[in-house]
Amino acid sequence: MSLINRRILNVLMHRRVVRHWAALAREAGTTGLRRLRQRRTMARELRAHLDSLIHEADNRLALPLIGNTAFHKPHGSDWAWRPELWRGPLPVPGMSSVQSGSQLGNEVTLFHDCHFSELTLRQLRNHRETDLAPYGLRLDVFKFDGSFLSLVIDLPPEAVEGLQKLHLVRMDTIVEMEKPLEIFARLNIRHGPNTEQLVRELPLHETDIMVEFDLAYSRLNEKRIEKAWIDLIFEGPEMNQVTIRDLTFSRRPRADL
Repeated sequence: MSLINRRILNVLMHRRVVRHWAALAREAGTTGLRRLRQRRTMARELRAHLDSLIHEADNRLALPLIGNTAFHKPHGSDWAWRPELWRGPLPVPGMSSVQSGSQLGNEVTLFHDCHFSELTLRQLRNHRETDLAPYGLRLDVFKFDGSFLSLVIDLPPEAVEGLQKLHLVRMDTIVEMEKPLEIFARLNIRHGPNTEQLVRELPLHETDIMVEFDLAYSRLNEKRIEKAWIDLIFEGPEMNQVTIRDLTFSRRPRADL
């Protein structure tokens, strides 16, 4: 049976079942008690399955769509991107006792200098109505005996294609924390033998957490740009849980001064 014919048959069967139960509902006021009791039992069995289907469908359909790349982009943006970890499920969703240099997916790497790692890193499904990103990233830090902890996000080749000193590079994020800490974002751009670095502190006290890197104040050699990446540097992360619900990047030419 072809797929089209199967769909037509399913529609016809559904209509027949709906008509059947609609007729039984209309007759409920005059049906004999023995038969009515039987029909009530059948209806309850059917309702249990329907309620289960509706509950699961409501939960899934309320979630942000997997693979969603939609987010607010500043006017005039010529490049915008959400990393894969926040777009869709990873083959390995998490790890514990994370060693320095461990990767989660193809674009996110954790670095630290702890002698004994009490760190966990995992991808989680976003459920809030306000979330556009289907997934988030949770970092749990217990005892921390190191001097630095950073999360490195490799930017794709498109991020540096045609990149010039007139560009503003923007990072937007949604961060939740168990207790306050400082997070810095450092944009790194490799050009030839040199790497240009620009650092901004995330305004975690604000509702919309955004930082911009103005390349006009850099010593960037536009003709030798090779790659770019972002370091998220966590200051004082011990005994804390940090959840990054979303992380997006964009760039646009700066306005003429």
